[in-house]
Amino acid sequence: MGLIVQKYGGTSVGSVERIQAVAERIQATAQAGHAVIVVVSAMGKSTDSLVQLAHEISSNPSHREMDMLLSTGEQVTIALLSMALHERGQAAVSLTGAQVGIVTEAKHTRARILEIKTKRLERHLEEGKVIVVAGFQGTSRRNNSSDDVEITTLGRGGSDTSAVALAAAMQAECCEIYTDVPGILTSDPRLVSDAQLMAEITCDEMLELASLGASVLHPRAVEIARNYGITLVVRSSWTDQPGTRVTAPDPQPRALAGLEIANPVDAVEFDTDQAKVALLRVPDRPGVAAQIFGELADQALNVDLIIQSIHEGNSNDIAFTVRSSTLRQAESVAEHIAPALRSHPTATHEAEVQTASNVAKISIAGAGMIGRPGVAAGMFSALAAAGVNIQMISTSEVKVSCTVVAEDCDRAIATLCAYFEVTSSPARLDQRRTLPSPADLPSVRGAALDLKQAQLAIRYVPDKPGLAARIFQILAERGISVDMIIQSQRSRPHHGQMTRDIACTVSQDHADLAREVLQAAAAELGYGEVSVNGAIAKVSVVGVGMIHRPGIAAAMFKSLAKAGINIQMIATSEIKISCVVEQEQGVQALRVVHSAFDLAGVKTVEIPA
Repeated sequence: MGLIVQKYGGTSVGSVERIQAVAERIQATAQAGHAVIVVVSAMGKSTDSLVQLAHEISSNPSHREMDMLLSTGEQVTIALLSMALHERGQAAVSLTGAQVGIVTEAKHTRARILEIKTKRLERHLEEGKVIVVAGFQGTSRRNNSSDDVEITTLGRGGSDTSAVALAAAMQAECCEIYTDVPGILTSDPRLVSDAQLMAEITCDEMLELASLGASVLHPRAVEIARNYGITLVVRSSWTDQPGTRVTAPDPQPRALAGLEIANPVDAVEFDTDQAKVALLRVPDRPGVAAQIFGELADQALNVDLIIQSIHEGNSNDIAFTVRSSTLRQAESVAEHIAPALRSHPTATHEAEVQTASNVAKISIAGAGMIGRPGVAAGMFSALAAAGVNIQMISTSEVKVSCTVVAEDCDRAIATLCAYFEVTSSPARLDQRRTLPSPADLPSVRGAALDLKQAQLAIRYVPDKPGLAARIFQILAERGISVDMIIQSQRSRPHHGQMTRDIACTVSQDHADLAREVLQAAAAELGYGEVSVNGAIAKVSVVGVGMIHRPGIAAAMFKSLAKAGINIQMIATSEIKISCVVEQEQGVQALRVVHSAFDLAGVKTVEIPA
């Protein structure tokens, strides 16, 4: 029997009765022959109570004192849980983050783990003790002084992060995350009544779902599990049900020093076998995207990146990439569809098909970019400085992808690796040895909805290298994180120069500030109006099984069109498709796509073979 790390959240240890029930579960695991390390959160809502106390004392409490205060919550839990184990005759010892040897960056309230000193852990395990660890906390040294030791906390999801980091450092058999839900569901059960429990999900899928509101696991914890090959199991602390297994790929060789990646980007990926097809000035109405990608799916043409830009009048642009060998076939399909789009009553201009071969896709990836402003801006700035022109941009929460001309690919890779300090990179999803064949995986694993975003539209941006980078750097400097980014395919004249439109989504809380700071820079940078649409929703589907499987996007778009839901923006990664729709149709859109992909066991949309 191997080592198991178990993590119990605040609701799981929210009362004396719950702590005793957790002690019973821990003892059963130990009696089954496992060595056990337990990581716990503060009891119930005690962290919220401590925060409230702090703000009753001070309107602006220092981050250092907040760490000192909040770290006490977990110390209460570890002491009580250890006592409960002692009462059951189970040897146990409680340890704070400092006593365990969790060393972090010197950043209060949001530190990342640098290393875990394992000697004390190993000694207590050899003594046959269950180790009960305070999650969410560690220590750092101010100015590298051995005397100035500071208590730090890890921020949101910190106990999950502590548990998975300990599992990685101790090479545990698995890390079990106990919570108040039965596992990971196919969608938010508050919005989709027939959401189902997943038996299994990959780390890559979980990263996308975790960052889309499935808050059962924090992306930082999932990233560590993926990097170090740790299997996660998300289970209910109230039942004995098996929960959901979160499977990791074969780990790449990686030192434990710097355990939690401090850089926001941990991978630079590329694909030189790409070609682009763009349909310009297509009618802005429900069903157009479904028609285009339905025809492509009927021809068994697999599509990689898809972007649909913001509309201009009654039309917008849709562009996608395919394998180079299928460009002519994809172009033929697009040319076949274009006449029907031109003749539609809402068409005010003729739809046009453009293609480009000799295209490469360059991507940066990493859970560390979630909620960290400036990552996309850094990518765009680095490429502009290297003289690499960006043709298309498509983003997800944990990935930013651009297409460039193929001859710029090597320079782009070297530039991004140097800029983001990436010295090794995980293999592409479809090359990992542990990934089953697409036929063995569901096309879509889960669906998510984000109702807290707003759309920014920046019109008439001069078509010059580096301007997109400057725009997103301005937002980053004000602490504004950007999610979806779409650059229009058309370059059109405005006041004597060629321009493009750029659209992005930001948090609704930051939308007005974003518009204000960008409009203030408009005269200097030469672009036009900046507008905000706060009444949007983003619906997404995620699944590793969609890799190399035609028709997934077509099925999603078809289901939305059948429900009369118009798509305003589209952005994709290899394993995620996101659409922006009207906010009032967001919940309906989520339910429609959840049903379309048989996530509740009732199939309503046929996916082409």
